[in-house]
Amino acid sequence: MIATGGTIASQPTMSGLAASLQGRSVISALPPTAGLRVDVIDLCTVDSSCLTIGHQLDLVEQVRVALADPEVTGVVVTHGTDTLEESAFLLDLHHDDPRPVVLTGSQLPLGHEGSDAPRNLSDAFLVAQQARDLGVLIVFNGHVHAARGTVKRHTLDAHAFGDPSHEPLGRILGGELLLRPDVQRRSTPLPMPRGATPRVDIVTHHSDGDSVLLRASIAAGARGIVLVGAGTGNATPEIAEAVREATLAGVVVAVTSRCAAGPVAPVYASGGDLLAAGAILTGHLRASQTRIALLSALMHTDSPEQCRALLPALLGT
Repeated sequence: MIATGGTIASQPTMSGLAASLQGRSVISALPPTAGLRVDVIDLCTVDSSCLTIGHQLDLVEQVRVALADPEVTGVVVTHGTDTLEESAFLLDLHHDDPRPVVLTGSQLPLGHEGSDAPRNLSDAFLVAQQARDLGVLIVFNGHVHAARGTVKRHTLDAHAFGDPSHEPLGRILGGELLLRPDVQRRSTPLPMPRGATPRVDIVTHHSDGDSVLLRASIAAGARGIVLVGAGTGNATPEIAEAVREATLAGVVVAVTSRCAAGPVAPVYASGGDLLAAGAILTGHLRASQTRIALLSALMHTDSPEQCRALLPALLGT
């Protein structure tokens, strides 16, 4: 088990909840399990909203180190819910082992009446023992989700995670893992990134939206931009022109949607303008994970053209 903090490791303070518990204290919420030996690694103890790409790359490396031991059956990562979807997707992009990596957390801290932490943790260990060849998984509220496409869907509800465009891979009922018969992995693993961490920003379109923030991102040195368009991935002609200038300057622009579910597609002239301007459409993937895909691609190549060629496989388009 690799512990990173989050609500599952939090305790009340005068200012609100704060991550402070080490991994051994977190795992104490589990009832004794016969025959299960758990090695605990404390990677960090932070609220996940404060995680950096440095933390996340350290997590990728620590998972690799853990799985280098042939006696390890699987890896459980305890994580804050705010950015869990990003860490899970980054791990999945670089995970090339049949053994599972399972991320979980909680909406209520340990010790809180009705906390979801013990159940989520128990379910995560069950999945880590039994699942195979499914990549990185998110286990929450009795459901098993693929890392790709799964996002935090509710700020406070116990059923916090889901893929708005796809069904869960399975469920845990009565201590039994039930997977859909058609389950298969949907990702192509990358080697461990070795390049510098580039700046990749997210810019959201809205009514009256102009190109000021997009141009400011470019001026700040962004090598990649995720443009969150309206509807099927639409924006104004002014933004399309700024995208064209950005792509000509070697900045890679990926377009997703601010809608919860559904694909990005060039249905309208405005969306088509973005495609003609050189932007890449991201299918069903949403902003947080699109940024991770773009960041990963840019860490593997300095060439915008090679990045653009690599992205579709990472995006699943």
